[in-house]
Amino acid sequence: MAEISLDEVKKIAKLSRLKITEEEAALFSVQLSDVLKYAEKINEINTDDVPPTSHSIEMKNALRPDEIKPSFERDTIMKNAPAPEKGFYKVPKIIE
Repeated sequence: MAEISLDEVKKIAKLSRLKITEEEAALFSVQLSDVLKYAEKINEINTDDVPPTSHSIEMKNALRPDEIKPSFERDTIMKNAPAPEKGFYKVPKIIE
């Protein structure tokens, strides 16, 4: 069985830059040991016929398919430009 000692908890806390009290270290030692015991229990399950998965449910592409559609006319769009120039939007210069 995997047990996490008090010294290991203190070492982990130091590496994680966490300041913990002696009482917290004792509590974490018990809790982390329980987590490892549970993980060992899960490892007992036979998963030989279970295929590896990256998601618990089947994922499908949520995007719509690309379809070629007519675009807006340039003259119609340029009517919205405050200062069009030669068929393009004219914007302030931001890089010197």
